Amino acid sequence: MMHAVELQNVTVVYGSGTPLEKTALKDISLKIEEGSVVGLIGHTGSGKSTLVKLLNGLQKPFSGKVSILSEDVWKDPKRMRWVRGKVGLVFQYPEYQLFEETVYADIAFGPKNMGFTGEELDKTVRSAAKFCGLDDSVLLRSPFEISGGQKRRAAIAGVIAMNPKVLVLDEPAAGLDPRGRTNILDGLMEYKKQTGSTMIIVSHSMEDIAKYCDYIYVLKDGSLMMEGSAATIFSNAEGLFEAGLDVPQITKLFIELKKRGLVERTDIYTINKARQLMNSLLGGESDAK
Repeated sequence: MMHAVELQNVTVVYGSGTPLEKTALKDISLKIEEGSVVGLIGHTGSGKSTLVKLLNGLQKPFSGKVSILSEDVWKDPKRMRWVRGKVGLVFQYPEYQLFEETVYADIAFGPKNMGFTGEELDKTVRSAAKFCGLDDSVLLRSPFEISGGQKRRAAIAGVIAMNPKVLVLDEPAAGLDPRGRTNILDGLMEYKKQTGSTMIIVSHSMEDIAKYCDYIYVLKDGSLMMEGSAATIFSNAEGLFEAGLDVPQITKLFIELKKRGLVERTDIYTINKARQLMNSLLGGESDAK
């Protein structure tokens, strides 16, 4: 299977050769398969934002190689537009980037620059809006007159309207209520399912990472500290605490239940898995594997 993203021994240094020199990433190597959903977690200052900027050429590595769909990002800087067309980057609070007169125009901005016109453009805009939970009545309104949650959806729709092969989401549901978080993330998962795109989620919400991600990378002080499936990562609570992170609330509950001798397992990191296990303990069947 082709790798959507590959980093080989990547180091990033800010202010090289000056008294303010700082190494943001140290010899990072990772591979992300096409079509996967990968979580990137780490405490503030761990290097997450720097890594995200590497993925579409906003940050050049000091050393090492960054590849997108098997193509070296920096081999030919003239190809950077191709890279940025393949990697859609949604920064935290992307609604601050809204600027057009209508929501429709804002979503259409990227596709227009890619040459989309007429019926193709209209279909692209409405499809992206639908994935993000925006109905047609919102599209003709000013982006400055809609709710905060709708602004977030509009900003994300503007990125996925360009049909990126890799979608990088930095805290995509930050500041939203639980229903808003679920609506946006479920819509993005549906988009991923229908397009086969690769998704990278950066989040401080361990619940979101546990629920949606196939594989997780943990950064600490610019280095790759841990990697593995959600079960692997969240069963290592001590390692996460050492990285300045937490575990999902449901995992904390099962850790406490085990201390009291009520359960044997603590590798439960979603509500669904907890429900399955409790059904099993009460005499039903379990799929919590």
